[in-house]
Amino acid sequence: MTHVIVLGNEKGGSGKSTAAMHIIVALMKSNARVAAIDLDMRQKSLTRYLENRQAFSDLKGAALLFPENPTVAPSSLDSREAAWREESQRLTDTFASLAHCDFVVIDCPGADTHLSRVAHAHADTIVTPLNDSFVDFDLLARLDPKTGDVLGPSVYSDMVWQARKKRAMSGVKGGIDWIVMRNRLSATRANNKKHMGEKLDDLAGRIGFRLARGFGDRVIYRELFPNGLTLLDLGGKSAPVKLSTMSHVTARLEIRSLVATLNLPRRDEPEAETAAA
Repeated sequence: MTHVIVLGNEKGGSGKSTAAMHIIVALMKSNARVAAIDLDMRQKSLTRYLENRQAFSDLKGAALLFPENPTVAPSSLDSREAAWREESQRLTDTFASLAHCDFVVIDCPGADTHLSRVAHAHADTIVTPLNDSFVDFDLLARLDPKTGDVLGPSVYSDMVWQARKKRAMSGVKGGIDWIVMRNRLSATRANNKKHMGEKLDDLAGRIGFRLARGFGDRVIYRELFPNGLTLLDLGGKSAPVKLSTMSHVTARLEIRSLVATLNLPRRDEPEAETAAA
């Protein structure tokens, strides 16, 4: 059965595409059959990442791994209801064409779109990268400006709740595992990091997500994008680029830790409770 992983957050610049690409490569390196879908039709960061990867492979003759990469275009129909039906059908048809894959990884835009909502409702796992900032936290929950107490869920948390509700009503077995990934953590701003951790721990129990440590605030992630590479492509005799610093080695451990935290099904074991999209 195909396991659908959705990278979602209704805010740009949180690191969704970088996280998606590293998860994709990690899964392919475990011999899983993987497809990647970019639903951000405007920025197309994941699409560009894959295009850069292909260009680097062609130029250097590097033996890189590539996922299947179908396109799901938004509808151009004038009627909103008709457009939504068409988009839902396009995504459903795409899932059907990828039934042979072990995993489908979807990179959603930093905005509320119909395709994004449909993708969330099909998700088995949702990964939400979150910068260590209360600006990003505001998408998950509202805080009392006087006391700092959590008042209730915000817009993105409500969207995930709606996706869980829609999935449950559809009769699909198994719920949606939601992981909030604390991303771009810095060694500085210790007080902010502590306060963010306390609020996230409080919120996790209230609205039902698991916390995962994401990627550190490292220049290497930005440097790899133009070549379409990930840290998992570095090192080893056949690697196109070598691991050059201890920081790179530590960063690669961050990626392996994230993938382990996702607790994804092993490709040689059937999923007991999760149905294919």
